[in-house]
Amino acid sequence: MQQPPHTTTLQNVARGLLGTFMLVAGTGHLTFARQEFQAQVPDFVPLDKDTTVLASGVVEIGLGLALLTLKGKNRVRMGIGLAAFYAAVFPGNIHQYTHHISAFGLDTDAKRFGRLFMQPVLMGVALWSTGALNALEKKS
Repeated sequence: MQQPPHTTTLQNVARGLLGTFMLVAGTGHLTFARQEFQAQVPDFVPLDKDTTVLASGVVEIGLGLALLTLKGKNRVRMGIGLAAFYAAVFPGNIHQYTHHISAFGLDTDAKRFGRLFMQPVLMGVALWSTGALNALEKKS
């Protein structure tokens, strides 16, 4: 990656909202939404569901803070890392859908199925709002 890409005001706002979302979600993992997050942990995860939720909450808080504070090339790396994180937790969304688990207001299969399409959107916003998408395009 050569020169870090410039981000627009809209990208900066989106990144701020996404960072805030990650902070709230991470806090929820540790406190008010802990049981609902446990419901999304797939059975194949080798750790205890509560341990998984607590660890992922700490990671989400870190990602949120990084989104809000990192600059330049580190921001681009953060966008790629956050997109990878969203891909890594996607099996939890699939687990919730395939096991018909109600959590976070997703109380029908239609709602749970619709949620599956939000993960690629989050990945795209992470890449776009950090300038990572432009940086990756310039590399190719």
